[in-house]
Amino acid sequence: MFDLTRFTGRDMKISEKLVEFNWGFLLLITAIASIGFAMLYSVADGSFSPWASRQMIRFAAGVGIMIFVAMIDIRFWMSVAYPLYGIALALVTAVDIVGFKGMGAQRWLDLGFIQLQPSEVMKVALLLALARYFHGLALEDVSRIRNLIVPLLMVVVPVGLVVEQPDLGTGILLTISGGTIFFAAGLAWRYFIISGLAVLGAIPIIWERLHDYQRNRVFTFLDPERDPLGAGYHILQSKIALGSGGLFGKGFMEGTQAQLNFLPEKQTDFIFTMLGEEMGFAGAMFLLFLYALTLTFAINVSLQCRNQFGRLLSLGIAVSFFFYVFINAAMVMGLLPVVGVPMPLVSYGGTAMLSLMFAFGLLMSCYIHRNVEVTRGSSAFS
Repeated sequence: MFDLTRFTGRDMKISEKLVEFNWGFLLLITAIASIGFAMLYSVADGSFSPWASRQMIRFAAGVGIMIFVAMIDIRFWMSVAYPLYGIALALVTAVDIVGFKGMGAQRWLDLGFIQLQPSEVMKVALLLALARYFHGLALEDVSRIRNLIVPLLMVVVPVGLVVEQPDLGTGILLTISGGTIFFAAGLAWRYFIISGLAVLGAIPIIWERLHDYQRNRVFTFLDPERDPLGAGYHILQSKIALGSGGLFGKGFMEGTQAQLNFLPEKQTDFIFTMLGEEMGFAGAMFLLFLYALTLTFAINVSLQCRNQFGRLLSLGIAVSFFFYVFINAAMVMGLLPVVGVPMPLVSYGGTAMLSLMFAFGLLMSCYIHRNVEVTRGSSAFS
């Protein structure tokens, strides 16, 4: 069995954990979220209702969740990693049975008090479960085929369920996040090369299984002007808005593409475009700079952790966060096909906000308990 009581030093008191808590990081993500509040205020024509006020409440709740999660010993989170993954998988499965549709996809569960998107929960649960699994393996055992069957199933099953909803963007993020944990755990390069070749070989099969609108997104990415009033409308309007912003933008609440409703989904997937139009290149780069600081902190936490579970979990959170930002920014600039990936902390969305704040709480728990040593069990499931 894992011996969760053996570690260097003594248990920390709550007061000591609060001192260790990196309040500068909380200030950083608050600054990012505040940019989102301002953009949502602008989207609503100078009103906090309906988006900005709700987003503020969600962020405030998220801060509470983050601090609560951070105060809990990292060994507890390791011990409940598998049950949390099982709950997330059950929720993702339930979407196919009792989920309701929104924006053309069946991705949500109506729990009465909240509309939950289980795929967002799965992003965090998958990182926890994989970090827990590989923590229990010695480096020389990671690349043995028999030890790869279970973690591969951990990734493949939820990815398959999410893609069927359909939510290709989240499926891609889950695959990348899972692959990051495999890589950080020390999986041999040959497996990544074989996987890459297998994906290339499966492209014709994948293409045949794509929905018509997903194929149109690829065609639109290659030639946005082939259907300027249909499939290409989103990205063409996004490029116009970004280009018209210039260096310093048109001014807060002065963006014509957004304010005159030429820009679709401007409170969610295309909010970065709105920022670029109103605050210009300088404003967009400032937001990306704040994201870079967030990513740097997460990577530093991974480097400082003395236990493998914390190293893998914090690195997984860092890479997942990076690809959130990268895919959304590249998407609205026309560098990638349009997929449903929000800009973290800025785009309007409840489950995405709370899931990310939970992940940041885990990251902070890794930071606070970075000197805790957790013994490796005799097997990954012991």
